[in-house]
Amino acid sequence: MPKYADVILPLPLAAFYTYSVPKEYEERVSTGCRVTVPLGKSKHYTALIAKLHDEKPQDYEVRPLTELLDDSPIILPTQMKLWEWISKYYLCTLGEIYNAAIPKGLKGEFKPKIEQRIRLTERCRNKTVLNLTLQSLSRAPRQKRLLNTFLKMTENCKEVSRHRLIETAEVSPAICKELIDKCIFECYEVEIGRLAHITEDIAPQNKLNEAQQKAFDEINRQFEQKNVTLLHGVTSAGKTEVYIHLISQALQHGKQVLYMLPEIALTKQIVERLQRVFGNRIGLYHSKFSDAERVEIWKKQLSDTPYDVILGVRSSLFLPFRNLSLVIVDEEHENSYKQQEPAPRYNARNAAIVLASFFGAKTLLGTATPSIESYYNATTGKYGLVNLSQRYRSIQMPEIVVSDLKDLLHRKQMTGPFGDPLTEAMKETIAEGKQIILFQNRRGYSPMLECRNCGWVPRCKHCDVSLTLHKSANKLTCHYCGYTIPAPKICPNCEENNFVNPGYGTEKVEDELQNMLPESRIARMDLDTTRTRSAYEKIINDFQQGKTDILIGTQMVSKGLDFDNVGVVGILNADILLNYPDFRAAERAFQLMAQVAGRAGRKNGRGKVFLQTRQPDSPIISQIAANDFLQFYNAQLAERMMFHYPPFHRLVYVYIKHRDIHLLEEFSEQFGQRMRELFEYRVLGPELPPVARVQQLYIRKIVLKIESGISQYKINETLTALQHEFVSDKRYRSISLYYDVDPL
Repeated sequence: MPKYADVILPLPLAAFYTYSVPKEYEERVSTGCRVTVPLGKSKHYTALIAKLHDEKPQDYEVRPLTELLDDSPIILPTQMKLWEWISKYYLCTLGEIYNAAIPKGLKGEFKPKIEQRIRLTERCRNKTVLNLTLQSLSRAPRQKRLLNTFLKMTENCKEVSRHRLIETAEVSPAICKELIDKCIFECYEVEIGRLAHITEDIAPQNKLNEAQQKAFDEINRQFEQKNVTLLHGVTSAGKTEVYIHLISQALQHGKQVLYMLPEIALTKQIVERLQRVFGNRIGLYHSKFSDAERVEIWKKQLSDTPYDVILGVRSSLFLPFRNLSLVIVDEEHENSYKQQEPAPRYNARNAAIVLASFFGAKTLLGTATPSIESYYNATTGKYGLVNLSQRYRSIQMPEIVVSDLKDLLHRKQMTGPFGDPLTEAMKETIAEGKQIILFQNRRGYSPMLECRNCGWVPRCKHCDVSLTLHKSANKLTCHYCGYTIPAPKICPNCEENNFVNPGYGTEKVEDELQNMLPESRIARMDLDTTRTRSAYEKIINDFQQGKTDILIGTQMVSKGLDFDNVGVVGILNADILLNYPDFRAAERAFQLMAQVAGRAGRKNGRGKVFLQTRQPDSPIISQIAANDFLQFYNAQLAERMMFHYPPFHRLVYVYIKHRDIHLLEEFSEQFGQRMRELFEYRVLGPELPPVARVQQLYIRKIVLKIESGISQYKINETLTALQHEFVSDKRYRSISLYYDVDPL
């Protein structure tokens, strides 16, 4: 019988904590179950059993676990295996993974949703008694109305929701209580699920066209030899239809499927398409769901009737699966798959491939703009490769018009952020009854506020960045820490009221557009307007139904949205993307602009894209204009090889943070020197990152470049040992140090 349990606490602890198992739990306890355990003098945590054994720890007194919360595991062995892989590969603790993977409701008290229902008492279910009861209520018209309403609502059932009954009868709750007191009604509680139930009829699958069928067959052939295959399909080629047929094929064999998307903005349209085909066999899982809904999905996946298909964002790979045979990672290039803050800083695309391998399942990566690493793996034989190069219904790729912003400004052919060619095209498009998407990858009104007299710019008091103006709220906000102040009326430096707003955010673009095209119906889709599930759904629905003429957005508008009537797409300033100080800037710029361009002309004729830039001669711009991914890829590959970047080298970023800049610099220099002793020329830094102070913590960064043939696990073991070596020094215990493996 197990006497001791090693548990994972929801804390960033490097090791397990061991507790004794009370005798009353010995027969019931198992790995993967939750337990309540004491920690310290007064705290209790919901922990997870990782291991059961009978070896008593020798160096400390073992405390008993307080309570066993489950009769069966909530974490299955394959999930635990995935946690362990993420912990080792991404240099994080199991406690950090526990926090990210498990819904909050499973770490504390979870209250199921309860509904009060009304039914007739047993006595009143007799027809004679019921008729007499109705007669007796002749002097109580509201009670009689409530009873008659109940009888109408329950013609085909025997019970009804108390709230709905009272609302329908238009009476007060007191009237219902009076009928309960008279023993006519009885009220009782029922636990009801929060999960949506599809009532529409299931529609048959669409038949694949010739190009889609060829891709479908080739994917299956590739899966015979490779565990991972990349589907490189141009925008609007109908990749989703291929996915649907692959899912159906897996379900016919009684298997489960995980279909991953990078962001919630993508899910609305695809969910509707999949639900029409698979109905209640498909479950949705993302962060906009309430915690209670996520708990219910988790429990359903552990039940005897789990969802056959899970459609979700990166956290969905942590759900319990028993019979997984196919993982689809749509828009595999998206950096949204990489968790940045807090730990675990994992890449869900790569973790999904590992998860699939544990089940012997296949992984399909799909995109119109593959990541450099994935395309390299596909062309060198590690992954299979399938091309889908023809748009659905053979519609041409959009025409891309490059506009030189410098020339337009010189010729005075700019109205706000819009060049005259784009302005004329927008007016013609609206006149034709078609729609427009405008892409500006910067939210807010203006990236900064500046005094024209003295040059004063308001900056965040916690971070080394200027504050962004949000005009509608009349506030200045830091997009790193959330610090907010009212927008000043006069300059605190020179006491003049002479502010300018250089640059354009989506909010300012919306203002300019409203002045230019006052009759147009305009919507904005960015982080400020899509904070709730209903908000983003309304924006997408309104645009889809033609209630909106122009949609302005950040990178959200690039993520796979499918609209029939978009005639023109405008990329207002490509230089924001091209000028970012990162080796992946060109890759991200190509992907974002190609994806945004792909929103044009998807169903009703060829679309047009206006790409505005001050660098019209840049190779990236010409490659996007020609839709030439291969030329872009080959140029980037040569550059990556020359400067030792992925896919030829792996990267590990070391971030070091502290409030005391002098202590930080001392530690950083010593840590960097020690790394150079171990890894030699492969170490760069310490250096200042683009933003060198966030939330009052100064930051230094060290870059480690490792040849792809060297074991990442051995590198990670060396880095972990080095960190322990420095943390043991009392001077540096307050230093925050963490690793970002395979950063994006």
